[in-house]
Amino acid sequence: MKLYYAPSACSLAPHILLRELGLPFELERVDLRTKRTQTGREYRLVNPKGYVPALELDDGSVITEAPTILKYIADNMPDRGFAPDWGTRARYDFDSWLNFISSELHKQFGAFMGPLSEEQKRFHVEKITHRLDWVESELSRRPWLVGDHYGAADIYLFVITGWAGQVGIDLKRWPNLCAWREQIAERAAVKEAIAAEKSSVPEPA
Repeated sequence: MKLYYAPSACSLAPHILLRELGLPFELERVDLRTKRTQTGREYRLVNPKGYVPALELDDGSVITEAPTILKYIADNMPDRGFAPDWGTRARYDFDSWLNFISSELHKQFGAFMGPLSEEQKRFHVEKITHRLDWVESELSRRPWLVGDHYGAADIYLFVITGWAGQVGIDLKRWPNLCAWREQIAERAAVKEAIAAEKSSVPEPA
């Protein structure tokens, strides 16, 4: 497998999960401005949508969209429990979390990538804040998002909430969320993925 990524983008989530599971994979960095990969390949030939992540499988086919890639990777090793079994109630809860993170948080943070008026910024910050209020209440009742152990949905939310400081949102107002993030940040796979992506960015001349 080959994961196409951009440092600190949402592609960090499948990157972490691949390391958590110990699956063999290659990384190829994408310059989202030029749409070229580190090997000079035109990225739109991999993913016509032009954004990361994309997961190229050994047969040459490509999977896109972070939630779907996370499901695919987790389902490669179902015994590890990073995604619940198909057909179970827990699987529907898992899908619900991935949809919520993608549509209600990822999309709101993503809006800041373009030009926004001050009014628009306030609108998106307010929506994110309300959504994180709900996440905080959920984490007051359970240690992880789905079931009683860490999984792919936790990884996705960890990556997305890591963008909060960039848009002026202080996560300290949500203590359960902060404690949950601290546990994940200490995991070896998380540290390794973050270090690998940081080292892939050329140092300024």
